Amino acid sequence: MSKKVPKALKWYQYISKLTPASCRYYPTCSEYAKWLYENTNFATATVKSAIRIATCNQLFPGGIDYPKIEYKPPLKLCLKNSRYKNIKIQYWLIFNGKNYSIIKSFD
Repeated sequence: MSKKVPKALKWYQYISKLTPASCRYYPTCSEYAKWLYENTNFATATVKSAIRIATCNQLFPGGIDYPKIEYKPPLKLCLKNSRYKNIKIQYWLIFNGKNYSIIKSFD
């Protein structure tokens, strides 16, 4: 999974903290885009983020909308191996029958 988040997005999130919240969705559109860039490829994240931003207006209801991704889980995760003992979970992937929803861990 890609860990690259565009600098423009990081800059926008820094500046937007100074203004009143106006996004109609949870997570916010910029947080949604950040999660996608961290968990999918650049092209997919860009397209899905653009669609999300286009629907963030009064013509759409808004609400809770977690990013959805295609993900193939590993065949086996062995916790006896020392490199897996101290895993910090950043995102939870929730399977909904067709694809996975990304949910941020609050630890």
